Amino acid sequence: MNIGILGAGNMGGAIARGYASSIVATERGETVRIFVYDIDASKAKALAELPVISAAADEADLIAKSDVVILAIKPQMFDEAVPRLAGMISDGAGATEKVFASIAAGVGIGWLSDALGGAKVIRVMPNTPVMVGEGMSALARGESITDAEFGSVAEVFGSVGRVIEVSEDALDAVTGISGSSPAYAYMYMQALIESGVRHGLSERDARLLAAQSTLGAAKMVMENGDVSVERMRVNVCSPGGTTIEAVQALEKGDFMDTVKRAVYACVEKSKRMGK
Repeated sequence: MNIGILGAGNMGGAIARGYASSIVATERGETVRIFVYDIDASKAKALAELPVISAAADEADLIAKSDVVILAIKPQMFDEAVPRLAGMISDGAGATEKVFASIAAGVGIGWLSDALGGAKVIRVMPNTPVMVGEGMSALARGESITDAEFGSVAEVFGSVGRVIEVSEDALDAVTGISGSSPAYAYMYMQALIESGVRHGLSERDARLLAAQSTLGAAKMVMENGDVSVERMRVNVCSPGGTTIEAVQALEKGDFMDTVKRAVYACVEKSKRMGK
């Protein structure tokens, strides 16, 4: 099975590197290849220096050589790029023989499939931590996608983090919860870092304290699925202690409701972007 990645920017490049490492680790280099193409040839060339990755000559070459094509281009490029790709498929690549996986927000399965002449489509909503192998990706499959095809795409994104399957109408919520939430987490950590500096810590130490504590808390949530997040918070708060004092200040500032309003705004924007 060959994987094609159209777009070698931050997301496309991270996916290519992560999946290449997985292929090498499982010694499947003879049966799986990755082809990449980017309008900036230097990006594809840099990726092609890694094992099992090759730079495609152009978009047509990428499609011809790939069983699965991951569209890692920006949403605003779709109106121009998709008709061009559709023409390449109709020229012989075979729309029903390819699987297209799109990571673009707001580009629906039905719209993309129709625009590509009835191609098989999977929508993926990853987030930026795929760049460090800790991404969260939600996949929604088109009606004609087989379990084997879905599994192939899930394997690619599983190489750079965790994956779940959802219905397409759930992707707006996914955008608000995981797609955009790294930005929320960065704001939270920025506030911690600035507070640390204000109270005498070096910025370097405050950054480490904030990041590692956030990472550790997230790991505890992941590894203790039978314990509610609320219970974990309560367990940290000793009566009359320092943590409960801080939590009460957050409650007075409507911390949780503010986060919920942020998610709502993100979800509604995602819905308006859809086509």
